[in-house]
Amino acid sequence: MVNRDLVNYREEYGIKELKKENMLENPVEQFRLWFQKAELAGVKEPNTMTLATVNQQGQPTIRVVLMKEISSQGIVFYTNYKSRKGREIDSCHQVALNFFWQDLERQVRFDGVVSKVSSEESDHYFDTRPRGSQLGAWISEQSKVIPSRKFLEEQLSDSKLRFKDQKIPRPPHWGGYHFIPTEVEFWQGGANRLHDRVQYLINKEHHWSLKRLAP
Repeated sequence: MVNRDLVNYREEYGIKELKKENMLENPVEQFRLWFQKAELAGVKEPNTMTLATVNQQGQPTIRVVLMKEISSQGIVFYTNYKSRKGREIDSCHQVALNFFWQDLERQVRFDGVVSKVSSEESDHYFDTRPRGSQLGAWISEQSKVIPSRKFLEEQLSDSKLRFKDQKIPRPPHWGGYHFIPTEVEFWQGGANRLHDRVQYLINKEHHWSLKRLAP
């Protein structure tokens, strides 16, 4: 086992510069532009994001999920409504998201609120999922304690028989969330740790203001 001092892990940034005057007025459209550039750069799974929620005791919890749509207003993702994150979203609709694209030395941080998408939207997306993923949505009581891996495999076998030769419907406990941002920060790595940070804040008139933040 290699014992390496963590203080020696350093990456010098500075391949690009972020100028506030070049940013679009709407942060969702600016994010869409950055996401497209991440796709073109060949970033693996650029839709990977960290989702932070808060439980009833005020304890933040985080996990990695996948963005499935950039809407005109925000971001859409899907999950089990009965999972830990689903239960926490039910009790507190305020969440945070973070995207990090290391190859581009960029990250985008979002604060905002979420609400469920319509049943029709969830049905439409569920129909596009691979059959195995559809079966998994039925059998996994996400975040609950289970006795073994074998338990899951047996449930999967039972589910395959249940839905044999028929279309798999969307489980009622599974669907999408629409995230609407109230604050967005774009971060570009800079030399000497003097990173560029541009923050968008929305006001009562639903207009966005831009500010440059110290690194």
